[in-house]
Amino acid sequence: MAGKYYSGNSRTRSPVIVFVFSFLVLSLLFYLFSFFSSSPSRSVPIYDSQNPYPVSSPEVEYSFLASLEKFLTSTSKIQTSSTLTDDTVDSVSEEVVKKLDDMIGKTETERLYGDPFYPSFPFSAPLPLRVYVYEMPHKFTYDLLWLFRDTYKETSNLTSNGSPVHRLIEQHSIDYWLWADLIAPESERLLKNVVRVHQQDEADLFYIPFFTTISFFLLEKQQCKALYREALKWVTDQPAWKRSEGRDHILPVHHPWSFKTVRRYMKNAIWLLPDMDSTGNWYKPGQISLEKDLILPYVPNLDLCDKKCLLESEKRRSTLLYFRGRLKRNAGGKIRAKLMAELSGAVGVVIEEGTAGESGKKVAQNGMRKSIFCLSPAGDTPSSARLFDAIVSGCIPVIVSDELELPFEGILDYRKIALFVSSSDAVQPGWLLKLLRRVNPAQIREMRMHLAKYSRHFLYSHPAQPLGPEDLIWRMMAGKLVSIKLHTRRAQRVVRESRSLCTCDCTRANFTS
Repeated sequence: MAGKYYSGNSRTRSPVIVFVFSFLVLSLLFYLFSFFSSSPSRSVPIYDSQNPYPVSSPEVEYSFLASLEKFLTSTSKIQTSSTLTDDTVDSVSEEVVKKLDDMIGKTETERLYGDPFYPSFPFSAPLPLRVYVYEMPHKFTYDLLWLFRDTYKETSNLTSNGSPVHRLIEQHSIDYWLWADLIAPESERLLKNVVRVHQQDEADLFYIPFFTTISFFLLEKQQCKALYREALKWVTDQPAWKRSEGRDHILPVHHPWSFKTVRRYMKNAIWLLPDMDSTGNWYKPGQISLEKDLILPYVPNLDLCDKKCLLESEKRRSTLLYFRGRLKRNAGGKIRAKLMAELSGAVGVVIEEGTAGESGKKVAQNGMRKSIFCLSPAGDTPSSARLFDAIVSGCIPVIVSDELELPFEGILDYRKIALFVSSSDAVQPGWLLKLLRRVNPAQIREMRMHLAKYSRHFLYSHPAQPLGPEDLIWRMMAGKLVSIKLHTRRAQRVVRESRSLCTCDCTRANFTS
């Protein structure tokens, strides 16, 4: 009887055991499939503590010229941009503005009560930022890119201080890199923290794709001013602009001269800047602030010194301190002349006059890769591309710029990769060189290791890479979203004569000393 019971129970359990076993096998296969299908593809950079560099891939382009050539000759991108349904308008009435405000209010209410993470933040929330990209007339966008492309080889085109104009445009080409990523087909994009939307009521932010730097340098003066006025009217006629008075609009003005004649009328917008000069030479009081605007890195002039390059250059770094650039500058850049007078002729120091042309690039790249420290003083503005050239070259920056603001400083700790020296200390006889010679080899190795890791944060590319500058831009933008909505709603209801209107005039500038 016991035998019969055992035999019957075995037959009863066998299908159950088979089912459970089969389920476990299928679950394991599903997990393995999911793991490998989500692994980085050729175009996604692989990152770990030992290898912080993006994997080389023909699908990823870091050169502005090469990327622009592909972009302009690829009609699919233009067609993708122009054929999608979009609700950009030419002019607008108060009724349209009110309707848009009601629609945005409805969307925000639904998100508030339906999503426990709304509004999104870069590190805690899964929702991406939703950006509306204006479909501006081609004279503000494609025509200017073609103008740059068709005139690039005219290298005799120089600025008043002798810098090649097209090279200068490359340094400030953040408007191209951001726009090219935003309008690319979603299937080709790698960034997941920002998506493009095509209806204004769905957007968190609005991107203005106007190439202000190209137009400033390549158009005749009066032609440029006229185009600026047209762009101003076109944007400020949009219902979304009228609704928020531009507070949720992103305006790329990365060169200090960009849009200068009319930008005071767009001071509420989020400006994408190279720095925040507080002397009044470039920006007027009340136009810029760290709360409202965003500091972005220049596009490096020099090629990345990758892991192999860093290892090979380790023993060749015999120069203690290196500088190549203009020795005479205005405003805060006057510190350069004082530094050169103090440092010229010192043992282990190389000081060279030079510009950012093709021959200058080769000399600077060779010099930085042979140096331990690279001097990064203020120029006409507190910042310069030299800082980012040093970073991608593995040369520890020595920053002498008392009013410098740095990109992504809410995310990155620059003390790990650079030395900060006040101007008053730097010009004291022998002070700076004593400081540098006191930095021991272990500290130098540690800082260079951090330079290797940080370099990817300053390499613009297409497609934009995770942890690249485009990625960090949107992470920083997400942190501003609540403040933008607060000031937008507040401005809509505060009485105009009220003394409670907020301004940013009281925001203190940064001073190293």
